[in-house]
Amino acid sequence: MVSTKTVVAAALLASTSNAFVAPNVGSVRSTTTSLDAIRRGGRGPRGPVRQTEYKPPMNDEIKHSEVRVNVATKDGKDEPLGILSKADALAKAKELGGLDLILINDNSDPPVCKIVDYSKYRYAQEKKRKEKAKNSKATEIKEVKMSYKIGDHDYTVRLKAATKFIKQGNRVKATVQFRGREIQHDKLGFELLDRLADDLEDMANMEGKPRREGRTIGAILSPTPEVVKAINDAKRKKEKDKKKAKAESLAKRDADIAAGAVAAEQEEEKIIGGVLDGIDLDDDDDFDDDDDMDASLDELLGSSKATDDLFA
Repeated sequence: MVSTKTVVAAALLASTSNAFVAPNVGSVRSTTTSLDAIRRGGRGPRGPVRQTEYKPPMNDEIKHSEVRVNVATKDGKDEPLGILSKADALAKAKELGGLDLILINDNSDPPVCKIVDYSKYRYAQEKKRKEKAKNSKATEIKEVKMSYKIGDHDYTVRLKAATKFIKQGNRVKATVQFRGREIQHDKLGFELLDRLADDLEDMANMEGKPRREGRTIGAILSPTPEVVKAINDAKRKKEKDKKKAKAESLAKRDADIAAGAVAAEQEEEKIIGGVLDGIDLDDDDDFDDDDDMDASLDELLGSSKATDDLFA
C-alpha cells in the first residue's frame, strides 16, 4: 500500500519537471557576445583618432561681399590694400601671380583677408605654432618641504632652492610637515609659510592662503609678472643672438667660398699665361722647316705631273 507521503512527493516532482524550460542556447550566446563587445569598448575605431586640419575659407569659399585686404610682401610684412569687393580682391590675387585670398579674421568689420600663397601661409602658421609651443613650455611645480621647527641654516637652504626655482619661471609648493601630535602646533606652520612668502615678495606671490591637508600645510608661490617678463626677454635675446651668430657664420662661409673661387680663377689665369708665354707665335722657323721638307720630297720622288697632283 502506497503511503500519502510518497504520493505527495511524486506529485511535486512531476510539477517541477513540467515547469522546467530548457534555456535558449542562441540567446545565451548572443548575450555573452554583447557583453564581451561592451567590455572591449564596443565596435568603435581602434588606434589613435585622426584630427582634421583646420583650413580657413579662401577664394570662392568666402561669403562676404566686401573685405579688408592685405598682401604679403617679400620681407614678410603685410601691405594694406584697403577695403575691396570680393570680386576685386580675387582679381587682385590673380593679378599678383595666381595667389590665394585667405580669410584671416571673420569677426572684424569688414572681415580681414590676406593675399598669399596658401602653401607658404600654411608653412608660416605651422612654424609659428611650433615656436609658440616651444617658448610656452608648461611651468613645473617644484616642492620645498620643511618642518615647523626648522633651523636657520636649513631654512636658508630651502629659501635658496625656492629662489632658484622662481627665477627659472617655475611655481613653488612650500609644504610644512607635521608628525603625530605636532599637528597641534599648526599655527607655527602658517607663520613659517608667511615668513617664506615675505622673504620672496620681490619675485613671487602667494596664490591664495596656506591650506591644511591632513598632517601638512601647503602654499603655492608663483613668479611675479616682472620675473616672467625678464625670463621671456632673456629667452628672446638668446634666440636672437643664436640667429645672428648663424647668419654671421653663413655670411662668412659664403665670403670664404667667393674668395676661394676668385683665387682659383687667378691661379688658372696665371697658369694659362705661363704656358702662352713659352710659345713664340712670331717664329718663322717652323715654316722654313716645312719648305725644306717639301724640297727633300721633290728630290727623292722626282718632279712629275703625277706626284705634283698627288701632293698638291
